Amino acid sequence: MNTPSRALASNERRRRNHDDMAAAILTAARETMREQGVAGLNLQDLARRVGMRAPSLYNYFAGKHAIYDALFALGMRLWRERLETVLDQYGSAFEALEQVMNAYLSFALENPELYQLMFERPVPGFEPSAEALAESRRLLERAQRAVEQMIAAGTIQTAHSADVTLNLLIAMMHGVTAQHLANEPQQPAEGGRFGSLIPVIIELLRQAWTSSD
Repeated sequence: MNTPSRALASNERRRRNHDDMAAAILTAARETMREQGVAGLNLQDLARRVGMRAPSLYNYFAGKHAIYDALFALGMRLWRERLETVLDQYGSAFEALEQVMNAYLSFALENPELYQLMFERPVPGFEPSAEALAESRRLLERAQRAVEQMIAAGTIQTAHSADVTLNLLIAMMHGVTAQHLANEPQQPAEGGRFGSLIPVIIELLRQAWTSSD
């Protein structure tokens, strides 16, 4: 007799199997994107990589853009977790800015396909869903709180708002990273013409944002 507990266990196994296969599809999609470019994701090729026929992918994702959407959300969550680790360690100290910039560049080097999908819009027609954008907002809100805390603590002394200060930091951080990836992606995060500029940027910011009194 199929008892309720056995039915629940069977449902749980099916859910785990479904989740495991969905994760395998996302892993294979990331491999494909690294090899063929972020916009080069092909469902036929992806299905072969995970050992199924292309129509079976629709049991896990509604289509190609749903796969991109899941990866966008994954990337935002992974970067937010790394950001939180740095901020938890350095708090409102000025050193946090340098460590965040290094972590951002390292994240991009380790996950180029996610970085491009998250921050460079390389897929024509793809727009993140509301759920995926919620991950992006959580990331931005965490960064905003960190800047507000630095301003409140006097670590950053500026007449500009936290919004403007955060946007400036994002622009500099992304600019260095984009140049590093475009010109010397084989170099480590702290090396090359552009990665090595991070300590210089931090020193300039320290001079601009620290009182001379």
